[in-house]
Amino acid sequence: MKIGLEIHVALPTKSKLFCSCGMDEAKPNTSICPICMGFPGSKPLLNEEAVRSALGIASALHCEINDRMSFVRKIYFYPDLPKSYQITQLDGSIGIGGYLDTEDGRVRMRRVQIEEDPAKIVREGAFTLLDFNRSGTPLVEIVTEPDIKSEKALWSFLRALRSVLYYLGDDINKELKTDLNISLAETRVEIKNITGIKNLIEAAKFEIERQTEIISENGKIASETRGYNEKRKTTESSREKETQEEYGYIFDPDLAVFSLKGMTHNEPVYISDIALKFEKDYKVNAKTFTELTMFDRRALELIENFKGKYDIKNVVHALERVKKYEKEGISEKNFEEIIKLVAKDIVITGEIIAEVEAGRADAIKHESMTAEELDRLISNFVDKNKDVLKDAEKNKKALNFIIGELSRKGNLNPKDVARRVHDIVAGLSAKKPESDDPAAF
Repeated sequence: MKIGLEIHVALPTKSKLFCSCGMDEAKPNTSICPICMGFPGSKPLLNEEAVRSALGIASALHCEINDRMSFVRKIYFYPDLPKSYQITQLDGSIGIGGYLDTEDGRVRMRRVQIEEDPAKIVREGAFTLLDFNRSGTPLVEIVTEPDIKSEKALWSFLRALRSVLYYLGDDINKELKTDLNISLAETRVEIKNITGIKNLIEAAKFEIERQTEIISENGKIASETRGYNEKRKTTESSREKETQEEYGYIFDPDLAVFSLKGMTHNEPVYISDIALKFEKDYKVNAKTFTELTMFDRRALELIENFKGKYDIKNVVHALERVKKYEKEGISEKNFEEIIKLVAKDIVITGEIIAEVEAGRADAIKHESMTAEELDRLISNFVDKNKDVLKDAEKNKKALNFIIGELSRKGNLNPKDVARRVHDIVAGLSAKKPESDDPAAF
């Protein structure tokens, strides 16, 4: 199986790629001018902000950055393309080659290029409407090599890429638009214009199953372009696959060759690399670290700010609890109070966080239960959850579940709870009769 992607990322600029029209949402066909409408005689002027953003993406993907770049016209006829060509890049792309490492392996890049978005086609009943507000929106197209070998690897790559884009400052809340190329045999099939990550995964899943079935029946897979039907979650044939020659690329004479020398850009952040470093240096679980920070600059900032002042494991645990209960974010001062409470073995609940934010952190005390009270609490839990306790004899995760549930029932020290639960489970194992009868436990 080979999967390759052509991913279109909208760049976070204030104006369009070749004109000064704004990027804010507006009523249809109001943020337009002769340039983005393709009127005869209009001349494009390149947006430097878009080039700088695209350069950051190409560099983050380890592309080779040439000193110069150029533009071509991709010629085809469609209602959303008023000029009958799209301004894009080919041999003069901003980035060539490159790669992105993911947990499922390395995915190589073919090129990273800048191009303009066509207009938006809106279907309403018997009518087809055109909104040119989107025409000329600056995009970066990321073209990968067919290095993705499974649905899981596809998901890993998209997640890693979106994290890189997020930390570069690109708006990942705007759904990515992707062309998906899949081949299970020698023939490549392209699924065009898939919007959103979820739809992309569903389209890949369906197409893999479709091609697998054809191959199992000794059929022949057609080289074609297909579309994704979001309602049916299927891909559907639309036309034969175009070749690059059919687009009739020509150099755009209205746009010069541009120098990239000395142009600065945002530096990339690779969360997976940072997570591995924290695991090595501080014994923090890399997966936990990644989940907390992959799409959260504030979380990464808090960890970095407190890593030299407090036990980093307490910092990470405090962050886990805050992210679970505090959806609006927390001040650095209050977060520090949470770290201190974690260090005292106080279970952090939503109520505890509310007390801290109300300025009552000093009033929070750790009240240890007596052994008798703790045993009574555990006994009540055991009576209601006998199956879970039975699983805990052999399953560490089930034991951790019991400890977590009991700790959350009051302001309890997890260490005290864990110690007593372990004693009880060990005692039950010692008393267990030699019988295969489940009722004997």
